[in-house]
Amino acid sequence: MECVEIRGGRSLCGQVEVQGSKNAVLPMLAASVLHAGISRIQGCPRIQDVYDMIELLEDLGCRVWWEGQCLAIDASRIRGWELPAQTASRMRSSVLFLGALLGRTGRARIPYPGGCVLGERPVDLHISAIKALGAQIEEDTRGIRARGRELRGCQVRLGFPSVGATENLILAAVLARGDTVIHNAAREPEVEELCLFLREKGARIRVCPQGRIEIRGVECLQDSRHTLAADRIVAGTYLLAAAVTRGRILLKGAPVRHMTGFLEPLAAMGIRMEKAGECLAADCRGKLQNIGFLQTMPYPGFPTDLQSPMMTLLAVTEGRSRIRENIFESRFKAAQELEKMGARIKIEGRDAVIDGVERLQGTRVEARELRGAAALLLAGLNAAGITRVRGCRFADRGYENFCENLAGLGADIRLIQ
Repeated sequence: MECVEIRGGRSLCGQVEVQGSKNAVLPMLAASVLHAGISRIQGCPRIQDVYDMIELLEDLGCRVWWEGQCLAIDASRIRGWELPAQTASRMRSSVLFLGALLGRTGRARIPYPGGCVLGERPVDLHISAIKALGAQIEEDTRGIRARGRELRGCQVRLGFPSVGATENLILAAVLARGDTVIHNAAREPEVEELCLFLREKGARIRVCPQGRIEIRGVECLQDSRHTLAADRIVAGTYLLAAAVTRGRILLKGAPVRHMTGFLEPLAAMGIRMEKAGECLAADCRGKLQNIGFLQTMPYPGFPTDLQSPMMTLLAVTEGRSRIRENIFESRFKAAQELEKMGARIKIEGRDAVIDGVERLQGTRVEARELRGAAALLLAGLNAAGITRVRGCRFADRGYENFCENLAGLGADIRLIQ
């Protein structure tokens, strides 16, 4: 198995261009099957999750090609409504084809979604929401089968502001008859960007305050070109890489206005940040203070996708900190590996209690999911000696040229067999 070898101890310094948003582009790729024509997405990142979505689109009969940094999808002649289990089971976002295929073909067969193992991730919210539009849904050991030739708009209140359930419901409602109103919808910027992508295709969607989304069904959509927003999670990860090495970084194209819930705790720790146009500069060279208490929350709170990399920073920050994970119940998998490197972390239910040490120690560790892989790579940047991270390919699911970019900032990092 390939692994990444890091000789830690170098302070990172330099600039990084923030890639397009993974969590925004994946639902757009599913949404492209709603239109019997061409969708273009400018700034699409070349990451494994995108490649897996492309494979699913091609299995459905779509033509997909790159035009430089633009990804083009021609869904004129989709030939099916069933996703192959081998590919679909690799990623959670495959479940978004449930709403998209129902909207386009009136049928869908979706294996249970895969992706990172983060504990129980039931699709009940997705299913109940789409049932409200009139779809008939059955489940068996192979996954989810749905039928709904005549979906009709309605009022839907989500029990939790789930990003995936909100997106699936939007995709199913765009071509449904009548009006759909989603209450307690997810407010993440990636949801808003999906709505913008669909409006550019002719959908009638209005995003209102307080988690309300209004959709008036249309007969058909049109060709479009969309420029993808930058990835706030990737921007945050690079900032944390600078912080764990007490370095400096300039993030070009960082979506700062969508990063408040992440940046405020870092400012409280003593990281000096300055926004200049489309850039965010961060100076992490001073002594940092522990955070005290931090909890993950739906947007605009602290994002769960940055909890694991944040744990790495707190593990090398003097004093005691506590992180509470409110979104997924099994997202502390990186903690056990960090402990092998000398981190002092105790898991108490949904809380991780962290007593910071001066520096971690290099050793062999293994990543088991995307953000945990990022956390361990960041730990290796801080650690004394050599760190070898197995399972590093998990990082390829969400980060474009991650190790190369870290090396460009001054890290001593390389891929080995």
